[in-house]
Amino acid sequence: MTTILSLPGVRAGRPIIEGTRITVAEVLEMFASGMTETDILEAFPKLSAAGVRAALVYAATNFDHPVVTA
Repeated sequence: MTTILSLPGVRAGRPIIEGTRITVAEVLEMFASGMTETDILEAFPKLSAAGVRAALVYAATNFDHPVVTA
């Protein structure tokens, strides 16, 4: 299982995919720019499909903050 890590000395502590220096935000930006998972994996050979999924799960569980309105 691939893990998302935040290490103070790596990429300014932003969440990265274990074994890489690729941030969760970069994976999201690649998808947003129209890249497919296959495109991403071809562009970054050290990245695994499990790493891409871990980034998406991390984003879904950590960036979903409820909005409270009055």
